[in-house]
Amino acid sequence: MSKVLMGPLETTLKSRIRAELEEAETSLGLGINIAIAALILISAGLFVAETYPLSAGVSAGLTILDWLILILFLVEYGVRLWAAERPLRYIVSPYAIVDLVAILPMLVGVFDLRSLRLIRWLRILKLARFLEEERWLGREGLIIARIIFTLFAIVFIYSGAIYQVEHPVDPETFRTLLDAVYFAVVTMTTVGYGDVTPVSEAGRTLTVMMILTGIALIPSQVGSLIQNINRMQTVNMISCQNCGLSGHAADAVYCRRCGKQLPVVKEETKC
Repeated sequence: MSKVLMGPLETTLKSRIRAELEEAETSLGLGINIAIAALILISAGLFVAETYPLSAGVSAGLTILDWLILILFLVEYGVRLWAAERPLRYIVSPYAIVDLVAILPMLVGVFDLRSLRLIRWLRILKLARFLEEERWLGREGLIIARIIFTLFAIVFIYSGAIYQVEHPVDPETFRTLLDAVYFAVVTMTTVGYGDVTPVSEAGRTLTVMMILTGIALIPSQVGSLIQNINRMQTVNMISCQNCGLSGHAADAVYCRRCGKQLPVVKEETKC
């Protein structure tokens, strides 16, 4: 009898956990995902800090903190795998692969790919609809925030990668992550000053990938950013008198949340 009951109970529990992690429709789910996002940012900050000269005590403290975050990520991965409707399908999903690539090399001490964890923010961005619903950013502001973060994530990930492959062979040129960021921005925008150049085969391969990414992706993202900024300038900032939502389209007549008619603003006549 207990085994019969455990099946449905376990299935219900898995469904609940999966919904909290993926959809975050409740306060608990939202809090969990915000905590995960914060840990990703802290991990990225630790990665940047450790590229600079630090005292032995500070370096040891940052290492302990990073291992604690790593353990939490491992626990999260295990929970997601256990709660997945199709575990095998989850393992080969892009986000799960990113999780493993960012975690496993550090566990075995082969390579530090913590910069890849920032890709996981693309999963967190699904929660951005909450910001829109709560009227924190508005639809246009939300789109702009996503574009800016996408550009930032691309630069950061490439910077982390080029630093990891070039710093061991050319520590004078790629001293800190800031040097790598400078190289990545100059390369991806195809400015190409030539004052910083990679010397390893892996570094040159990454440079080619940066250039191709810059040609294919950066112009479209920047163009979309400018287009949405211009669109924001024409947004009607009238607030709905029923629910208080603002940020409607310039020609909007009804509220896009509650459907009530928006107040009509009379244009002032110039004397």
